Amino acid sequence: MPTLAAYICAALAEIAGCFAFWAWLRLDKPIWWIGPGMASLALFAFLLTLADSAAAGRAYAAYGGIYIAASLAWLWAVEGVRPDRWDLIGVSLCLLGALIIVAGPRTPV
Repeated sequence: MPTLAAYICAALAEIAGCFAFWAWLRLDKPIWWIGPGMASLALFAFLLTLADSAAAGRAYAAYGGIYIAASLAWLWAVEGVRPDRWDLIGVSLCLLGALIIVAGPRTPV
């Protein structure tokens, strides 16, 4: 699985898992929402291992930009709140940072 696809799927799994806990605690959903939430968070962790990176920390750092973009997409698609220009500026900077982390030239150690 290419890294971008792994990151996108991981972001959706992480957001869905976290939202399950949010829904239980903040939206008065039943406690059984935690089960699918935990499964989704486990899937998220597995998907991050599919990223093509020699270092876990670098994979996680680059994933952060994708997570932020996916969170704003969730905000709009699921919660019905349209991101404003500051959200879009912020996510653009984050994605640029993720791209630099992933594609930047590396010097051999």
